[in-house]
Amino acid sequence: MSDFHHVSVFAEEAVEGLAPQPGGVYVDCTLGGAGHSKRILERTSPNGKLIAIDQDMWAIENAKKVLADFQGRYEIVHSNFRYLRRVVEQYQPDGVNGVLFDLGVSSPQLDEGERGFSYMKDAPLDMRMDTTQPFSAYDLVNTWDEKEIANVIFQYGEERWGKRIAEFIVKARKNGPIHTTGELVDIIKAAIPAGARRDGPHPAKRTFQAFRIAVNDELNVFEQAIRDAIDCLKAGGRISIITFHSLEDRIAKNVFQEASKGCICPPELPICQCSNEPKLKMITRKPILPSDEELEQNPRARSAKLRIAERI
Repeated sequence: MSDFHHVSVFAEEAVEGLAPQPGGVYVDCTLGGAGHSKRILERTSPNGKLIAIDQDMWAIENAKKVLADFQGRYEIVHSNFRYLRRVVEQYQPDGVNGVLFDLGVSSPQLDEGERGFSYMKDAPLDMRMDTTQPFSAYDLVNTWDEKEIANVIFQYGEERWGKRIAEFIVKARKNGPIHTTGELVDIIKAAIPAGARRDGPHPAKRTFQAFRIAVNDELNVFEQAIRDAIDCLKAGGRISIITFHSLEDRIAKNVFQEASKGCICPPELPICQCSNEPKLKMITRKPILPSDEELEQNPRARSAKLRIAERI
């Protein structure tokens, strides 16, 4: 396996958005290439602490090298950020000063053929962030029924040809299991009419995105993790969230808006009866978008959005 090399999107902006301070405790929910983690530790020197979470052991082993100069100031937890609350309760029960989410798939995960994330390389169908988990894209493609596959492609990939792609997948697997990403790409291309393939992104992009999200249960986990992150923050603590497609950004936006509301009583009630207090103050009313310079250096940043909020 090659070295793990990943260029963090919003490397400076996301960390600056946390307003990191010496002595503070911060959580990087998506350690990845450790680019954000390293910057957090640099900005919280000499005594700031970091709790980093990742479900990819390859990323964790690499991060230990990247963060070698900060021994004693960080804990790396092999886990999914669905367990964020549990992790914080274990390492920092009185709360933390900042939480960062970067929902992008790390470049090495896309580039390493054997991981099965990329529609550009032929590899075994996998797409598991945590390779110790039993369920993979192979299981989804070869065991789910046509309606389930179509729903996943439409819901998570926003792919208009989802029903037809599902139909072609089920038809193809009657001749034997679909083993590789290359086979799946060929099926998707056959399912999408030639005219529709001429414009827009790679014809398999949305379907691969949808299967990756489903295999790792990403969106359901993400929404709950944001709520848990808000509850884990100390007053004045901040949360930075980097998303890469509309479904993720919509979840982040909606949870932030909900948590920043005060009274939620029906407008016809003359006096508030809910006693609801806002938990968050929006730091970014609209998401921050990548600069032209970042897009030039890292084309994968083109769909990224950054939202930041502060615990009241």
